[in-house]
Amino acid sequence: MRGSAKAMAVCTVACLAAVVGYSVALGSNGWLWFAWVVLVLCTAGVAAIRAPR
Repeated sequence: MRGSAKAMAVCTVACLAAVVGYSVALGSNGWLWFAWVVLVLCTAGVAAIRAPR
């Protein structure tokens, strides 16, 4: 994984922690989870494109 893909992966994990914290404190929000899933898919795409061949 290259630098940009690593940074995106770190951001994805940080966003997961934030969404889980929000869900625990204030209740689940479907839109937050949907946005996080979209972020995971984007991160997977970037990692696949940046992967060494």
